[in-house]
Order: sequence, then structure tokens, then C-alpha cells
Amino acid sequence: MPQFGLATFLAFLIYLSIVLGIGFYAYLKTRTAGDFLLGGRQLSPTVSAISAGASDMSGWVLLGLPGYAYVAGLEAFWISIGLIMGLALNWFLVAKPLRIISFKLNDAVTLPTYLQRRFADPKPWLRVISSLSILLFFLFYVAAGLIAGGKLFTEVFGIDYQMAVVVSVAVILAYTLFGGFLAVSWTDVFQGILILVALFLLPMLVLNKAGSYDSFIEGISDKNMYLLNIFISTDGKELGFTAIASAMAWGLGYFGQPHILARFKAIRSPRHVHRAAFIGVTWAFLCYFLAVAVGLSGLFIIEQPLEDSEKVFITLTKLMFDPLVAGALLAAILAAIMSTVDSQLLVCSASLAEDLYPLVSDRELVGSDRLKIARVAVVFLALMATGIAMNPESKVLDVVSYAWAGLGASLGPAVIVSLYWSRMTSIGAIFGVIVGGLTVIIWSRLSGGIFDLYSLLPGFLLSLIAIGAASLLTQRKLSTKAIDNYVQSRAEI
Repeated sequence: MPQFGLATFLAFLIYLSIVLGIGFYAYLKTRTAGDFLLGGRQLSPTVSAISAGASDMSGWVLLGLPGYAYVAGLEAFWISIGLIMGLALNWFLVAKPLRIISFKLNDAVTLPTYLQRRFADPKPWLRVISSLSILLFFLFYVAAGLIAGGKLFTEVFGIDYQMAVVVSVAVILAYTLFGGFLAVSWTDVFQGILILVALFLLPMLVLNKAGSYDSFIEGISDKNMYLLNIFISTDGKELGFTAIASAMAWGLGYFGQPHILARFKAIRSPRHVHRAAFIGVTWAFLCYFLAVAVGLSGLFIIEQPLEDSEKVFITLTKLMFDPLVAGALLAAILAAIMSTVDSQLLVCSASLAEDLYPLVSDRELVGSDRLKIARVAVVFLALMATGIAMNPESKVLDVVSYAWAGLGASLGPAVIVSLYWSRMTSIGAIFGVIVGGLTVIIWSRLSGGIFDLYSLLPGFLLSLIAIGAASLLTQRKLSTKAIDNYVQSRAEI
């Protein structure tokens, strides 16, 4: 494995020192479980926007998406287009209502708590089922980040893959465990800026080396003329409905990602949502399209085809920069990994500490107890995800796509409909979560024909149908309090 040397190690060390310093400062500001899990709902629009984006863009935006573009060319743009559209709709349809309604419902910190209080459900089933869905799919999402970290440290420093995974989780735990939501959000801003800079520099340098845009395009076309046609696959066949719909469907996943929705709930004021939305969508637009540009740059520069396409960013960095600068840019991969995994661990710990633990404990929890349980949960979940990530043959994009689909299909429809339909019932929400999650699990194990469609799309649609049908059949169980909660909250939107 290539080793980048002392200068690269120094750049990594500087980056980690900054992140850990931010984490320690956040630790000094974290006093309660509410601070640890949601930052006291005091995030500025800029921090909310970039943190939401950075927590979304795990290692896959620097490894998985460029790797896909390296193999498939402009076909990868369909994923970017779908994600941009989904993100924009999430900000404009979900952010403000969720911020207002979750606060009105006795400051519902977690998504399962919000759903239970939204329907004034005295029974724990909705809270439990939605929490279990989060835990199940987030374990794979966190594992995807650790897989990316393993590949990064293996490639850069030549260390054993399994050891590289352990190093990755240790670094992330070092600041997430103590600083909580504030540490995660503040480091996300630093990491998000680093990600954008890295994604911008590589294509610009390659374009400069090519001499002109025409030369760049010609160099890629010489390898395969179909790589630059967004409607044609690399084998010269027209992309069908299944391929385009599957790629575009990625955008639907945004509505059910708890680590992103948490930023909506934490923003300082509903008045700031529109400004945050503009910042967040613009930043994401640049990152997604530049990630595809990195993959295309790899096609132009790298002469011998890569065995692992997801290492195109790392390989390009090695070829284009001296070790010190390379180290700073490769730290962006670590930034992408950390900015997502930390958020996901925090959401999972919140589900365990706030939603599940109180159901199995008779003891009334005080603030300090909740904080301790949340921190223990972070460690427990990190260890479980580490076990999943130990296979070096795993593909980051494959694992991310499964987790993304599971969360988007199980929770996304329930969140959207709960914000806009007063007659939705808790039983409808339960059926929506179950049907969406099970569809993804089953669909992902089948192939051929319609089953080549990305599991998120059928899972999302079937979840919507389940919510509508079950809610209509259980209208008599809709409590007056649930309707009042909805009407009073919507009045302020």
C-alpha cells in the first residue's frame, strides 16, 4: 500500500488537533442531556445548514460518488440531481414545520418522541418501532463511514484494514462522546468547508493540466465515448426508466434521515430557516456536482484502471499534490466520514437514551443520568458498527445506499404526512414505518426486472399507501388531543 510519508501524517495531525480542540470547547458548553442531544436549539442558520449537509455527506461523497462517476461517467449525475431536488424539498417542506411543531410538543428532542407526541399516543409502540428502525439502519450507515475510514488509513499509511477501522472509530468517539451535539455541529462546519475545498481543487488542477476544457473532454471520450452522455450507459445502451428512476429516487431519502432532521429542530429560530435553506442547498449543489467532476478527472489522469474505483480521490490526490498538501486534502475524506458518523452515533444514542431506555427502567431519570446513558449508548453503538465494518471487501456506496433507503422509506413518509395531514393516526404511522422498512429489506435481496429498481422508491410509495389506508381505517381512534396539537402548531407556521 502506498504511504504518503511524514508530511502527510503531520497534516492529518493538525486536522485532528483542530477537531479535538473544538470538541473539548463544546464539552465545556455541554451541561444537560438537551445540550448533548440537540445543542439547546441554538444553532445559527449557517451552522445548521452546513452541519446538515456535512452530516449527510459521509465518506461516500469523496469515495463512493466519485468512484461511481469514474466507472459510469455522467450517468452518476442522475444521483446528484435527485439528491439536490430532495434536499431542497426537505428544507422547504419539512424544516420549518418540524422546528415549530417539535418544539410545541413539549420540546420533542428525538424523532420517535416527536411522532408519539404528535399523535398523543399513550402506548409506546410507535416510539419503539421508529427507534428500532433508526438503530437498525443507522448501524449500517455508521459502518459505511468506518469502511471509508478503513480504506483511507490503509491507503495513506499502509496499516492493516481492521486496525484502520479501529483508529477511525477511536478518533470519532474522542470528541463525540464528550462534546455531543455542539461538538458535532461545530466540527461539521469546519469539516464541511474542508470537503468543499478539496472537491473544488482536484478538478480545477486536472482541468489546468489538460490545458483546455475541450482537451479534457477529448481525453475522456478517447477511453469511452459513452462516458460523457448522461442518457447512455458505458456499454452504449440507452438508460432505461429503472436506471434513471433509481438514481433520482435517492432524493426521497432526505425526508427520513434523523441526523439531518435534527439540524432542523436545533435551528435557533423558525425565522432563520429560509436563509439556512439557501446556504444548505447551494453548498450541497456544489459538493455533489464537484464529486462527479472528481470521478471524471480520474478518468482523464489515471492511466491504469483502478482495482477499487472508490479510491479515485485518494489516487488523484497522490498524483497531483506534494505530501503536505495531499495530507490536508485527504483529511477531507476523514472530515466527510467524521461529520456523518458523529451525527449518526448521536441520533442513535438519543433513541436509546430518550426513547427506549425509559421504557425498560422504572427509575425516573434526572438530567445527569440521561447524559451518562447517552454517552454509554454512543460507545455501545460504535462498537456494534465496527463489527459490521470489518470486511475490507465492502463497498461504501453499497452499504450507504441500503441504509439511506431503509431510513428514507421507513421514516420519511411518516414525517411528511404527519406535518401536513391532520387526520393521520398513530396506527397509520406504525404501519408506514413497518411497511417502508420491510420493503427495503426484502426488495434489496431480490434482483432482476422490477427488482432492479432502487428499493427506496417502492419502499417510500408503499409506506405512503400504508399510512393513508391505515389512518382512514382507524379514524375513530384519532384523539381530539392529537388534532389539537396539530392545529395549534400549524397556526404558527
